[in-house]
Amino acid sequence: MRDPNRSQRSQALVEFSLVAPVLLLLLFGVIDLGRAIFYYDTVSHAVTAGARTAIRASTPLPTNADVLSAVNTQMAGAPVTEPCSQGPISEATPPANAGWLYVTEPSPPAAVETSPPPNAPGGEFAAIATGSCSAVNPATGNDQLQVTIRFNLVLITPIVAQATANHIVISASAVFRTEY
Repeated sequence: MRDPNRSQRSQALVEFSLVAPVLLLLLFGVIDLGRAIFYYDTVSHAVTAGARTAIRASTPLPTNADVLSAVNTQMAGAPVTEPCSQGPISEATPPANAGWLYVTEPSPPAAVETSPPPNAPGGEFAAIATGSCSAVNPATGNDQLQVTIRFNLVLITPIVAQATANHIVISASAVFRTEY
């Protein structure tokens, strides 16, 4: 004689196998959304901390290394580097789950500047443009500085990652007037 409970268990297994991929996709999509919100907030806080470090009147005056250190302290283990500290701000994509930091004048141009307006913390030494990087011109007299971070977030959900070209670039900037 046939057991009616066995056929119901088989039906439940088939139904679960049809619904499970959708539930897992939804679960990992929510995790990716949470990671994106976390990194957006983290990058926003890091750029503010970096800008506050760049503009403070201290002895000695702040340098790009000081700004990078302040940003990395806020980024909770996600590495941030400075490919061209004083710009131009690159439209290229940073490495996976990493960021690039720029300290520039407000609204920097997309091309290399050989004689820029003040575009560096006051503790930097003036330097000429090299390669694809703009010249360094330290700020003085309450000039404005802009700190920008471009962070490349790589998603873990395969379908969502494919839809976003396997990454999302989060960008944040803060403009403050120097205290020196």
